[in-house]
Amino acid sequence: MRVGVDIGGTFTDLCAVDETGIVAVGKVLTTHDEPARAVEEGLAALLPDLSAVEQVVHGTTLVTNALIERTGSRTALLATAGFRDVLEMRREHRYELYDLHLELPAPLVPRHLRFDVPERILADGSVHTGLDESVVARLGRELAERGIEAVAVCFLHAFTNPAHERRAGEILAEVAPGLRVALSSDVVPEIREFERTSTTVANVYVQHLTERYLRDLERRLHRLGIRRAPHIMLSNGGLATVDTAARYPIRILESGPAGGALAAAELGPPDLLAFDMGGTTAKLCLIAGGAPLVTHEFEVDRKYRLRPGSGLPVRVPVTDMIEIGVGGGSIARIDALGLLTVGPDSAGSEPGPVCYGRGGTEPTVTDADLVLGYLDPGYFLGGEMRLDAEAARAVLREKIADPLGVSVEEAAWGIHTSVNEDMANAARVHAVERGQDPAKLPMYTFGGAGPVHGAGVARALGAPSVVAPPAAGVLSAAGFLTAPLAFDFVRSARAAVHGLAWAQVDALFAEMEAEGAALLAKSGVDDVTHHRVAEMRYAGQGYEIRVPVHDGPWPGTLIDEFTRTYRALYRRTGPEVGVEVLNWRVVSSGPKPAVVLRLPGQLTGNARKGTRRACFPSTGGFVDTAVFDRYRLEPGARVDGPAIVEERESTLVVPPGAHCVVREDGALEVTV
Repeated sequence: MRVGVDIGGTFTDLCAVDETGIVAVGKVLTTHDEPARAVEEGLAALLPDLSAVEQVVHGTTLVTNALIERTGSRTALLATAGFRDVLEMRREHRYELYDLHLELPAPLVPRHLRFDVPERILADGSVHTGLDESVVARLGRELAERGIEAVAVCFLHAFTNPAHERRAGEILAEVAPGLRVALSSDVVPEIREFERTSTTVANVYVQHLTERYLRDLERRLHRLGIRRAPHIMLSNGGLATVDTAARYPIRILESGPAGGALAAAELGPPDLLAFDMGGTTAKLCLIAGGAPLVTHEFEVDRKYRLRPGSGLPVRVPVTDMIEIGVGGGSIARIDALGLLTVGPDSAGSEPGPVCYGRGGTEPTVTDADLVLGYLDPGYFLGGEMRLDAEAARAVLREKIADPLGVSVEEAAWGIHTSVNEDMANAARVHAVERGQDPAKLPMYTFGGAGPVHGAGVARALGAPSVVAPPAAGVLSAAGFLTAPLAFDFVRSARAAVHGLAWAQVDALFAEMEAEGAALLAKSGVDDVTHHRVAEMRYAGQGYEIRVPVHDGPWPGTLIDEFTRTYRALYRRTGPEVGVEVLNWRVVSSGPKPAVVLRLPGQLTGNARKGTRRACFPSTGGFVDTAVFDRYRLEPGARVDGPAIVEERESTLVVPPGAHCVVREDGALEVTV
């Protein structure tokens, strides 16, 4: 038995599988004061006998939330003399040129805790100015005395020569052993000063919080009788041990959303659009060639949801997705212009939407979906949690309908369609920027709220179909169980392709592969596969693309692969100039686990549960809508819209003019 656990902003999802497929799924409210408590309580309720559990794979939004909410450690920064303000100066780029009130997230380290250290290493790795060790020692003692908990050390060109950073780390350990210290040459040894500094600071800022949480999780699992330590989902779709995740917490920044993308890639065709809508956010990810796209450029705490440059940059491998603040718990309101707007703030699980009856006072997407008749107030979470439809109607009338001069139903439909359009617009931008046409891709929808909105988003995109996989409501947790143990390594060594010293490149790859093999060996993995990548660009360009490195005659093979990748992305090739490599990467991974993501055996009996009044404006408003039990729908069965298909953790809405077919693998495919 293996169990995946995904802690989200509203719900904690659980999925247990054995060699036959999915044997149990669960969803409990997230306990924000002690996130591991929800895991413990959820597991105890999910399985009567936990002794059979051999592995727990866990993903969490803890790191993301800590960075957004600024709940990490008091952190200082030691930088090369003259460079302590790199966090504040950023790229000196205005992401919105004409906005006179431009907002940027405040640095995690305030200026009075950023310090210049006399030292200087040049771009070629040679030492220009030696490290002033007395300054480092003095700062270490003073910071410890002032109650500082963490220090990031980010010296210029440390990715080429880390000697000064490593010596500074040794000194800090001697004079202030209680300080947590992160070296940029360990966390992100690659070019670009601002991104490297921002990532290193973020890593040590959340390290104590993450380690404390992971150790608490270990203790609670042990108390339940699960003896083996959990594995932690990384943002790039690989798994790591608790020790590795605690050392590099920034690597689990997007661990939760990565699981859903992995499951969609496992279940779907080679190319698709994965759409995950939970209680707090919605995520969209492209699957290409049977795998989620991965990027090394990510931003946290964006002030403008679709504006690159408006957040804190983090330079780590993450599943390439776009995340927007619209989920089931997203709050709807009338803005200063008198227009309806939804999100990005969420009611979460505490107090939650008004219909939860837990003290919520603001109208949410879930309240609107309930008023529209899409959700059964008596069957939410399989009947474990009853929803208050009248309270939802009352708050929609007070906060939205009356101020706009519309009916409650019109207000609810406005919220529902506004969310659909927001997600469709985000998906369109995300796909087009990566050279894909979303109108040609099937959309896989999951998460507690995803199937409710999936058909609406697909229609707005012009997508041919939308698919709700088995266990759609907890698919991210299920996806964790498809991931291998893996880790990503990088070395910066900028050079023109035709001038490369290939022996040096092979040595770099060999060094990273040895490090990867040693790291995985600690988890008992001997069968390790290494995937090599070069980050390349035309000389003079500001950014690079990822190019797979194959065996063959270099440099011709490498340039051919670069040209093919560039053309696939931009539909053209570049100018007749040289090509250069900026970074070399290796992904070291163990064997991919064999897992069957299928629901248990088909239940017998009539799948038709009855009829419910649901709102579809295209048919004139509320109409009698057939309601079906997903667990009793046989493969090959067809359901014509308007219809609603219910399971314990999610609800699929089939709009008028669409139809749904049950596939052999148990997925529900809606042709919109």
